Amino acid sequence: MSENTLGLLAEVRASRSLVGGARRLVRSDTPHRASLGTAFIGIGASLVCGIRAIYGFGWFVSYWSTYPNPVPALIAWVLLIVVLATAFVTASVVGDRLPDWMFALFLALLATVIVLDVVAIWDLHDVGRYATASLTAAMALLLVITLRRPSEILVASGAIGVGLLAVILVNTPLTTDNVTIQLTSLAFAVLPVVLGVLIVRGFRSMVQIELDRVLVQSTVSAPRFAVGMLASEELARLDLAAEELLDSVATGRIALPLRPKTASVAASLATELRLHLIEGRRETWLYHAITESELLGRSVTLTDKGSLAGLLDANQRDGLLAAVWLLVNDNAKKNLARTVQVNVGPIVATTPVAHAHKLRVPIVITTTGVPRNRVDPSTWDAIRRVGRYSDSSQNASLRVEIECFVDNPADL
Repeated sequence: MSENTLGLLAEVRASRSLVGGARRLVRSDTPHRASLGTAFIGIGASLVCGIRAIYGFGWFVSYWSTYPNPVPALIAWVLLIVVLATAFVTASVVGDRLPDWMFALFLALLATVIVLDVVAIWDLHDVGRYATASLTAAMALLLVITLRRPSEILVASGAIGVGLLAVILVNTPLTTDNVTIQLTSLAFAVLPVVLGVLIVRGFRSMVQIELDRVLVQSTVSAPRFAVGMLASEELARLDLAAEELLDSVATGRIALPLRPKTASVAASLATELRLHLIEGRRETWLYHAITESELLGRSVTLTDKGSLAGLLDANQRDGLLAAVWLLVNDNAKKNLARTVQVNVGPIVATTPVAHAHKLRVPIVITTTGVPRNRVDPSTWDAIRRVGRYSDSSQNASLRVEIECFVDNPADL
């Protein structure tokens, strides 16, 4: 019984190797500076913050003789410079996320700077005109804009903005002469951070979509039947476990016959590997492209009972994938709820001599909420690479019927 189990396990592993084998995934132990390349945005934000600090410090020097007591303002600037320098260095080495305690300490120090600056200018009764360190401190949140969640940055910036607004309303008699400068100073304190958050969120969204597109594009060159990308890590784990078990038996570390517990483990490994092998002979590249894509998986439904999508050549695959992607990606940009249904097959017999040794595979793409006049022109170019097509629209929905000719696998 144990020898039969080991034989089955070895046979299944050999079959897996013939199908393509499991890829061993190697993960880097070195943390990335910032996810999705946002570190470069962080550097730009630091430069903007540095320029703002120089500008604010210049005004502080020019107001020196105006302050009733310039010492609190001087302390505020010294503390702010130390905080900015420390935050810049920390952001360069901390990784892709600032720890909670560091972020809390950073906010506490910024609050201290704001309080000291407000104390220094309180008797001047014109916060918008004479505030320097406090406005720069509000903008200093740009330094950690890529290291914390956008909601946290917005809440912190909103709290600073509300605090400065309250100080202005309490301390400064508003008139037609000074209300503009009060609002301008408040906007300079809050708006750069808000815009920075929007830029980072937009950049991350764009990069994630492009990464998803690149990941899905790799399925175009896959065999007709194959396991998906998401199964690679699981297959690597199973392959490694089976290899270690077989090696232990071969070297004598595990004696035959196998003990019941070891035999059960071997049988489970063989069963799991066999299931993955069966799936690999049933699922096509298009199935994996849709199910393993975050963007396509939400909106695209595939019906391909005969697994005929695997018969398409590389150019036809690329055209079909590009067409579906363009239809869905346009929805994502506009945040519209649209769906795409892709039906492949069944095979239709061909009689013309021009299409000898070819199979005609009808492909129907049905969408909801996609007016024909809103379809990107490149979508039609992509569909044309799949085959001849005809389109129709009804109730703000688009239907495209494609006549796709593929090589007969019996002739290969």
